[in-house]
Amino acid sequence: MELRVGVLAVDPSSPFSGGALLGDRVRMQEHATDPKVFIRSMASRGHLGGLAWATPQAVRVLDAAGCDIVLVETVGVGQSEVEVAGAADTTIVLLAPGMGDGVQAAKAGILEIGDLFVVNKADRDGAETTLRELRHMLTLGSGPRSGPVDDPWKPEVLRTVAAKGEGSEDVVEAVLRHREWLERSGELASRRRARAAAEIEAIAFGILRARIGDLRGDQRLDSLADRVATGGLDPYAAADTLVAGLSL
Repeated sequence: MELRVGVLAVDPSSPFSGGALLGDRVRMQEHATDPKVFIRSMASRGHLGGLAWATPQAVRVLDAAGCDIVLVETVGVGQSEVEVAGAADTTIVLLAPGMGDGVQAAKAGILEIGDLFVVNKADRDGAETTLRELRHMLTLGSGPRSGPVDDPWKPEVLRTVAAKGEGSEDVVEAVLRHREWLERSGELASRRRARAAAEIEAIAFGILRARIGDLRGDQRLDSLADRVATGGLDPYAAADTLVAGLSL
């Protein structure tokens, strides 16, 4: 069965020029003209979390367009670029030898967001050490990251050599196993509800932020600022007053 695949590749925008390379299609020349594959590069445009602001909406568009699978690549995962965990059904964390020890992996927060962990370039020196440290760090968790207590998902650690095509099938099979678990445990519906709620909340915050921004120079905001500056009102009460006066 042939599947339609959508790829959203998010690249960081320069904080100086605002531009982004968006060269992912260059790396995917084999599929760039495939009629069953749609590749869209997106610039983060300063949005934090590892994704672009429009990424969730783009995922919804690709789903509505008939894509069976949507792959979302982030700008990279650090201590705060973990927004993809809330935007995807299955989160795959890709590592490579020589990228730091197990302590660095835990420090970056990747142990909390990954459903699958893949060590690429597994034919290089240090790959076994990376695999061993990653598996050890995962055993130190206090409990399952998600799912029911009687049927938790235990993150898998896999190895690949992408340049040689080695291990790719194992990753696909692991993703299918995770999908089966998501449906069986009810976690799929739970994650999608949480995702929808987070998206609604983010949009609402954006609307609220824009309306507060429109008040700059407004008499109400100036009056509250004067009271806070003179000690007649604390900023929290002023913010409550300001929000209560906004028409949503």
